[in-house]
Amino acid sequence: MLNVDERGVQMMRVIAGVHKGRQLKPVPNHKTRPTTDKVKESLFQIIGPFFDGGQVLDLFAGSGGLGIEALSRGAKHCVFVDQQHKAIQVIHENLETLSLKDQAEIFRTDAHRAIKAAGKRGLTFQYIFLDPPYKKFSYEELLEALIHEELIDSGTTVVCEHDAAEDIPVQVGQLKQIKTEKYGSNIGVSIFRYEVTE
Repeated sequence: MLNVDERGVQMMRVIAGVHKGRQLKPVPNHKTRPTTDKVKESLFQIIGPFFDGGQVLDLFAGSGGLGIEALSRGAKHCVFVDQQHKAIQVIHENLETLSLKDQAEIFRTDAHRAIKAAGKRGLTFQYIFLDPPYKKFSYEELLEALIHEELIDSGTTVVCEHDAAEDIPVQVGQLKQIKTEKYGSNIGVSIFRYEVTE
């Protein structure tokens, strides 16, 4: 049975780690598409159920569910980015509820500006989540921007959630697709990992 709030919006929860079972507030509109608990659980099983530190970038963060899941599982710090005012409010509220604000930075801006800003700061990330509005962004361009701004490092994992019918590149620069999965008829997840080229 789905857990829904008073508006009929499906509630999310933290799947594992320190905050396992805690509810997350969803963004109160239909502009965001939250990652379902089933998909979230599956993708974290693929990339590594638990982390030993590491920096995370949640680039189309919505309610912050993916970044918060990573923090719960042992990531050290997460940068949350979203363009929507309501999403930013909800991320603040969810982090406050779970006492995670000290491990987070939150920015209201578009993805490409965020990537450039992180590059100027010299930031690198071990885990990057890309879950943009379906069919509105080029994943190849996003991955190229991450490489160009040097946000990836040896062992970086990039998780792309996308329309299952969308054609996702197998490799972009040093980022090589290591796994792709489909969930139902419309959700796809493709996972890339940085590979050192000789």
